[in-house]
Amino acid sequence: MKIITPSLIILSLFVIGGMIFKLSAPITCGDFMQDDTVFVLTGDARRIPFAMQKINEIQNANLYIIGAGAHGYIQNESVPVKIESNSKSTYQNALAIKKIVKAQNLNRIVIVTTVEHMNRAEYLIRHEIPDVSVIACPVGLNGMPVAKRVERWTTEYIKYIATMLGIKEG
Repeated sequence: MKIITPSLIILSLFVIGGMIFKLSAPITCGDFMQDDTVFVLTGDARRIPFAMQKINEIQNANLYIIGAGAHGYIQNESVPVKIESNSKSTYQNALAIKKIVKAQNLNRIVIVTTVEHMNRAEYLIRHEIPDVSVIACPVGLNGMPVAKRVERWTTEYIKYIATMLGIKEG
């Protein structure tokens, strides 16, 4: 019987963990409710148009675009858009959301980000505001080449591992 090398065990655990990470990510948008507050995390060009389409389905929603990619975004005529463009990382996004949630005494929020980014974003947000109900609304990576999707999933998985180890920035 051959001895399995530690590097093979680590690689196997990494691959299995990556599969679990991908399979555990929400793939459909949770139900929006009237008066929901929706936070769009910038970073991918698909997120804001997706959120605009979703938010037009409900009335009296509040929409926040959070992150550095929010600069210069045109306001939606039917829904007022509030922009926070100071945060530069997912962790800083979570802190910005926490500040807004506390100031407005919210108990439920909707998070819009891409599907591969949702696990880590949701983890950081839930860690910062554990008493708030977080509804995931992932944007798919439709139309993206397979190699690019695998690269993005792998990058987010590595960042997720780092986050679980206590590294929130980066």
